[in-house]
Amino acid sequence: MTAQIIDGKAISKRLRIGFRERVVKLVSQGVTPGLAVICVGDNPASKVYVGNKIKACEECGVHSFHHGFPDSASEADVLSDIRKLNADHKIHGILVQLPLPPHIDVRKILEAISVDKDVDGFHLYNVGGLVVGNTIFPPCTPYGVQLLLETTGIDVIGKNVVVVGASNIVGKPMALMLLQKEATVTVCHAKTRDLAQHTIIADILIVAAGKPGLIVPQMVKQGAIVIDVGINRLPDGRIVGDVDFEGVKKKASWITPVPGGVGPMTVTMLIENTLRSAERALHLRKEDDYQEWEAPLLKLHQPDIH
Repeated sequence: MTAQIIDGKAISKRLRIGFRERVVKLVSQGVTPGLAVICVGDNPASKVYVGNKIKACEECGVHSFHHGFPDSASEADVLSDIRKLNADHKIHGILVQLPLPPHIDVRKILEAISVDKDVDGFHLYNVGGLVVGNTIFPPCTPYGVQLLLETTGIDVIGKNVVVVGASNIVGKPMALMLLQKEATVTVCHAKTRDLAQHTIIADILIVAAGKPGLIVPQMVKQGAIVIDVGINRLPDGRIVGDVDFEGVKKKASWITPVPGGVGPMTVTMLIENTLRSAERALHLRKEDDYQEWEAPLLKLHQPDIH
């Protein structure tokens, strides 16, 4: 058996065609979607990621605004910028590129972003919404994985899904999103004993541990679906995932490559969330001419409570 490749680049390309159509519709009604990206410092990887996001915005017709700060920028400087962006009607999404310098409190920065513009899905409101299946802006990487599975026609209902990695950005929200889709989910992390005994039972294995070559063929069930979220740069410059791709693809039924799998989908879902925010802003404008712009998304999406 040789696994079929889940091509994140191709799926992203198809999705972005639809995004351009949505942008045209928004612009015709007087709203141009806008995404502000805040970057603090000169982290080379962050610069690459920000560049990819700005390029994706241009491709889809979304206006991007890059707010760069030096490493020496204070927490107050960044918070002041966020407050201005929260009040700017031309901005529908605010993203703070991580990591931030150690003297800046990441949680304080992320919680300062308006719920209405939290297109990264990191605000406590959106994180909490994952528990009840009511999140407006799902975190981009788990959202991208979900779309990869759905687009490929992979049904997760009742499947044994093992998530390796329990980060707040990928692992935990991924598990919650899968639970909402009625999968049976196991989350493994750095303290998990005998990782292989968990991964070997997975119908769907999602790996986001940040450790190259962590998952080898003998840890994977025959015919499993393997989603590799890891992105690691080796000393020789190669970019690889957390999965031994060449070995595991001989056992899996479907597998994502690195690069070209989950990565493109993360950026694509950022654009999706930004468009969703712009569409909601238009809805508010039609309702009350922005008189209640500061009202949270709760106004538009009340949970069903029985």
